[in-house]
Amino acid sequence: MFELSEIFQDLNIVAIPTKTNFRGVNVREVALFRGSQGWSEFSPFIEYGVNESKTWLQAALEAAYKPWPKLLREKVLINATLPQVAIDEVPRILRGFPGANTIKIKVDDFEKDNYLVEAALEFNPDAKIRLDVNGGWDLQTALLNLYNFHLRFGNVFEYIEQPCLELTDLAKLKKEVPLKIAVDESIRKALDTDLSVLKECADVAIIKWAPSGGFASAQKLISAIGLPVVISSALDTGIGISHGLALAAAQPEMEFACGLGTTSLFVSDVLAPSLLMVDGSLEVVRQELDEELLSKYQASPERRLWWEERIRSIVAEGGLDEYLN
Repeated sequence: MFELSEIFQDLNIVAIPTKTNFRGVNVREVALFRGSQGWSEFSPFIEYGVNESKTWLQAALEAAYKPWPKLLREKVLINATLPQVAIDEVPRILRGFPGANTIKIKVDDFEKDNYLVEAALEFNPDAKIRLDVNGGWDLQTALLNLYNFHLRFGNVFEYIEQPCLELTDLAKLKKEVPLKIAVDESIRKALDTDLSVLKECADVAIIKWAPSGGFASAQKLISAIGLPVVISSALDTGIGISHGLALAAAQPEMEFACGLGTTSLFVSDVLAPSLLMVDGSLEVVRQELDEELLSKYQASPERRLWWEERIRSIVAEGGLDEYLN
């Protein structure tokens, strides 16, 4: 018989405000709990259904009850993340990523967002720039926007993340533009498909600890895809970030900076001290929660009940017996 409190020990639901609107998120709700190996995090976005959230729960349970993979490095290089903000906010956001020489910028189109690239390069003229489109363009729109970005800024772009959703569009785009293409949604929205085909339409694979289903599942994905990887996050707290860092530190090769610095986008984390970048890197350490911060950001009783029911609904679907018996 499944007992929530036995498996999800010290379950806490926190609601942490973000410093700015991040793709529609102003408050990040997260479930935190302990297992035999320490603290873990379950944090699929509110709108995600049972099937998609189940993968995140698998990752959370694995991290709580199984040891980390073998770590091959003690520190991981991190990129800065720049949401769509007013131009005068850019320096404040980027100062939250000290030492970062790679800047990932969320964009919708050239006309609206070229100022963000300009402001980022003004802050750090030597920065490598990544544009993250979240699959927002069709092929023709992608060609137009990327032509304009390339014409305006030249060879500053390390890669363009998920410019299109359709693989056929990505394959054509890859042949047409002198820019590397990375895929994110094409992976985490298609985990049960043959991902080896991504070699034909991308140069880099974005892998996220929780949406991939945890360490073991992520390693299988990386092997199946066969592309250089960037380990990234899904707006996690420091607990989730620590597991992402462990996944990055377990990779034999790490060509690119990783997208694991997003706790800088919160007004606070649940760790004290919080994860602090030094010379553009984060240290790989299993983290403990700070009780005062945990108490400060507790969600309402109504939201706790909502998350508890969410967990029960996912468990009822089956497939997680390894952790529940």
